[in-house]
Amino acid sequence: MNGFFIGVCLFLLLNICLGLLRVWRGPTVADRLLTTQLFGTTGMAILIVLAGYLGELTLLNVAITFNVLAVLLVICFVQVWKPGKKGGKA
Repeated sequence: MNGFFIGVCLFLLLNICLGLLRVWRGPTVADRLLTTQLFGTTGMAILIVLAGYLGELTLLNVAITFNVLAVLLVICFVQVWKPGKKGGKA
């Protein structure tokens, strides 16, 4: 079972690394916004896997809080970003 949890965590960390590449390369603001949502979802998944592996149910509360904050972050970014600004395509 240890190998399974390690494999899942490595897959999720690879997912974050590919997301960082998308943030760096762009090309649009929309790509970067979707990647921030990916970070929140992947971070939540990592915490859920760790909660199952360690048997710590408090990590589930942290995962839910982390995901709510990620959604709020994306909402704030969308409110600030307006089409027509540099880098944004409508």
